[in-house]
Amino acid sequence: MDDHKENAVDKDVTESFPIPDKDYGGWISQQQPNKMSGKTALSHPGELHDTRGTSSKLNWLRAGVLGANDGIVSVAGTIIGVAGADSNPRSLLVAGLAALAAGSFSMAGGEYVSVSAQRDTERALLDKERWELENLPGEELDELAHIYEAKGISANTSRRAAFEAMQYDALRAHATDELGINPDELTSPWQAAYSSFLSFVSGGIIPMLFSLIPVSFPLRVFLIVLSVAIALLITGSISARIGGAALGKAILRNVLMGLSTMLFAWLIGMAFGIHG
Repeated sequence: MDDHKENAVDKDVTESFPIPDKDYGGWISQQQPNKMSGKTALSHPGELHDTRGTSSKLNWLRAGVLGANDGIVSVAGTIIGVAGADSNPRSLLVAGLAALAAGSFSMAGGEYVSVSAQRDTERALLDKERWELENLPGEELDELAHIYEAKGISANTSRRAAFEAMQYDALRAHATDELGINPDELTSPWQAAYSSFLSFVSGGIIPMLFSLIPVSFPLRVFLIVLSVAIALLITGSISARIGGAALGKAILRNVLMGLSTMLFAWLIGMAFGIHG
């Protein structure tokens, strides 16, 4: 009896929401992207909703901080390693420049390749979804309704919500709820490359500039280590605030990681250094 009642409800719901004919473009022909333009999600006082790409901006900011962090540690480690082997200021300058150039271009190239692959994958998924919306309109409506139903929404409400969302913008509904992709915020390989390059250089330039100060060798090394510790304290604090992590722990591990890297590089330089 219950199964008969459930089937009756499903039939009524299905008949209430007509599926567009695939011969006329399926759901793609139904989208109305300008119907709700200008509307944003409401929020409580002090609460920010991700309506204008906030999460994307935070991700870029976090990537920038981490890139600067890599620049600080990589360049400082290289300079200190060379300093352990050779106290000649010219050697420190060459080492710093080499580390800065190699690191910045390596990070930029790596980000470009990685993000290009990600963007190609996102585009391929969206193209596949667009084809399915045009040629399999009934199956796509069922699929989105099942996604909503799996979140705890009743079958009838899920189907109504799926129908209305797909009438408004079917591709966006499936991209966000099925694929987890925002079609308006596909990652840019060149933007990622520029951002990584600049963030690495902005961090790596700090220990390099301190290595050029015309003071005695021991004081020069001390100033490099001190500048790196302060810079890592700042980047650790920023990354903790962005990620909502405990401030003290984030700063401590960031600074200790950088100092440990420089100590290891110094010992390697001492082991293979020029003596006498």
